[in-house]
Amino acid sequence: MVTLMIQEKTYVCQADETVLDALLRENVNIPYACKKGTCHGCIVQSPNTLPPEAAQAGLKNTQKKQHYFLACQCYPEQDMTIKLPDQSEFYTDGTVVANEMLNRNTLLLIIAFKDAFEFNAGQFVNLQRPDGLTRSYSIANTLQKSNTLEFHIRRLPSGKFSEWLHDELKVGDIISVSEARGHCFYLPERSGQGLLLIGTGTGLAPLAGILTDALAQGHSGPIYLFHGSREVEDLYRIDEMRQLTQQHQNFHYIPCISGKQVSEGFNRGRVNDVALALLTDLKGWRVFLCGHPDMVNQMKIQTFLKGAASTDIYADAFLATPA
Repeated sequence: MVTLMIQEKTYVCQADETVLDALLRENVNIPYACKKGTCHGCIVQSPNTLPPEAAQAGLKNTQKKQHYFLACQCYPEQDMTIKLPDQSEFYTDGTVVANEMLNRNTLLLIIAFKDAFEFNAGQFVNLQRPDGLTRSYSIANTLQKSNTLEFHIRRLPSGKFSEWLHDELKVGDIISVSEARGHCFYLPERSGQGLLLIGTGTGLAPLAGILTDALAQGHSGPIYLFHGSREVEDLYRIDEMRQLTQQHQNFHYIPCISGKQVSEGFNRGRVNDVALALLTDLKGWRVFLCGHPDMVNQMKIQTFLKGAASTDIYADAFLATPA
């Protein structure tokens, strides 16, 4: 018999019970479906305790690192503190230290914190306005001693939050930031593995962080970054990426334009089509997808059909909370 703690409430889990069965018996509201470890509907987190290995079967390595597990497959071996997916997030205040344009519609926003802010490059956080309006944005930098987070934020037509960030938020202002979330980040394992990074628009933000992290940790396998937009003016950090290709022989940067006007040095076509035409066999590769939801969903299927294992395909779903 062990104890399960959720938001300072304690529940008993019998020796023959899974975490899911114990919580359902205690009338705890926890999502679930198949109860066989297939649907992953009952995924929860144990921030301070490593779950049993069997309870993490089928999860991505980045989820395992963050101690996520399947409640329906977990027979706990010790007392556990459990965080449910619908639990309220912890927010901390940060100070805006940079607010400038990367291109005609993309804002570079940098937020600094007094204390260390823990995250993995490529994860995302929720930013919150004083009125409670909340939006998710990917982190574009790696962990630094300066305790800052970098974001690339595109102005959306009639976007209440993005327009506020572009037009009203100023250097020195305070903004609320949630804990880092998501499993779309680099782990220094299988360093010879091919890495495929595909993004559209500000999808470059998390990919830039993942790329920087992988190169800093000495990833030796091929790394391909495909960044796409309709027009050249909507791409950014082109020179920086091209410079990295000169510094790292295993890194390849392919900017893609899907519109009619394609300048020299850019590839014509949608980013997913260009990528799959160049890389036809993705068996053993790790894939990171960020950007337009339609592209991401399509590429999840296409890269899997090209040989990538489902556990090696990474993409985070963002959440938007109304005021």
